[in-house]
Amino acid sequence: MIAGIYYRVSTRDKQDLGMQKKVIQEYCERENVKIYKEYEDHGISGSKESRPGFDKLMSDMRDNKFNAIIVYKLDRIGRSLSHLVKMFEEFRKKDIKFISVTQNFNTETPEGRLQLGMMMLLAEYERAITISRIHDGLASAKSKGKTLGRPKGSKDTKRRRTSGYVNRWLEKNK
Repeated sequence: MIAGIYYRVSTRDKQDLGMQKKVIQEYCERENVKIYKEYEDHGISGSKESRPGFDKLMSDMRDNKFNAIIVYKLDRIGRSLSHLVKMFEEFRKKDIKFISVTQNFNTETPEGRLQLGMMMLLAEYERAITISRIHDGLASAKSKGKTLGRPKGSKDTKRRRTSGYVNRWLEKNK
């Protein structure tokens, strides 16, 4: 088996790929999986369908450069149900094995596909709950009179460029 490995973290500052890399590389050694290439995305949400590392992974998969994709966990590769369904349909058509090293999936069996479907639903649900909690927290803070966002003037040491605003205004008012 030749695999493309995909790593992703949502934030640049507070997370790193160390744990994901360690677990996946140990898995590949244990299972004698040859690694074609490792693809990474930093600071990009799994809900986005287009990510630089992910897009390159999919391009190489379409060019038949490997026959398996390995991730640390399902939600690392995607969190939108519709995106995951389309992606797994493409995997099936290209005969790509999908392996989540921390969640034992075998997409070759009906039971494995059922389990994967349930996990995809749970990944989307978890994302929706997180968004709801953020909105609730912001609304609560606002109702208590807290000012949201960056304090004015805290980082504004130089005059801001207005060219972006001007160009958008000119474009809009043609």
